[in-house]
Amino acid sequence: MLILLPPSETKRDGGVGAPLDLDLLSHPSLTSVRREVIDAVLTLSADRDAAVRALKLGPKQAGEVDRNRAILTSPTMSALERYTGVLYDALAPQTLAPDALGFAASTVAVQSALLGLVGAADLIPAYRLSFDSRLSFERGVPSLKRRWAPTSGAVLEERDGLILDLRSEGYAALGPIPRRRGAHYVRVLARDESGNVRALNHFNKQAKGLLTRALVEAGIDFATTTDLLDWAATERYELAGAADGSGDLELVVPEVAGSPDRLMAVLRSDAA
Repeated sequence: MLILLPPSETKRDGGVGAPLDLDLLSHPSLTSVRREVIDAVLTLSADRDAAVRALKLGPKQAGEVDRNRAILTSPTMSALERYTGVLYDALAPQTLAPDALGFAASTVAVQSALLGLVGAADLIPAYRLSFDSRLSFERGVPSLKRRWAPTSGAVLEERDGLILDLRSEGYAALGPIPRRRGAHYVRVLARDESGNVRALNHFNKQAKGLLTRALVEAGIDFATTTDLLDWAATERYELAGAADGSGDLELVVPEVAGSPDRLMAVLRSDAA
């Protein structure tokens, strides 16, 4: 099983790991593109004003350019710890037991705009780059999608077993999942008190983070979609898909007014 997560715009500072070593990252077939993207980011970062414009930074975010200038020299930490924000707050990797972290290392990958698919335990620096950032490359148009989609897509094509894609659409485009049974894009929907179901916007990321946490804590390498859906039913997660194991999966959660913490509390109590 492979769980694909989006990165976050915000990232934790610091780290105790040695500077980035591309040869130690998961999926070595991506190394040449990683070098190309890093070189383009470093070139852009040499001109602060151009970098601020290209990265769409506000007046108080200019320090992100310094982060990018130090990509090859700054300390690293695991990808699962590096990313912050709504999804990762719900996942709360710092509170996972060692067994769950070990399972995550083999089953969770993050779609980085800078480094492509990275494993949960891969050591990465802080940086600022989005799926729609425009960079100057020696070859071709300044599109990260054109750089990552063929190579990351090939990695996923070669992956056997169940794939759960929890990435946002912009990051999913950087590494399309294969069109086959057992490879699923997961959509989050909300059911209100009247039973009506609609797309879930603000709390989408919390729900994905909680589902990921439940999966890595369960520690089950599901072989088929049916196995996954059976588990979800026993854990009282409303996760549904086509009977033949193809197409999207839908995670339906209760529509909760108020804070994100309240949604997390409801989901946790429902799954208990």
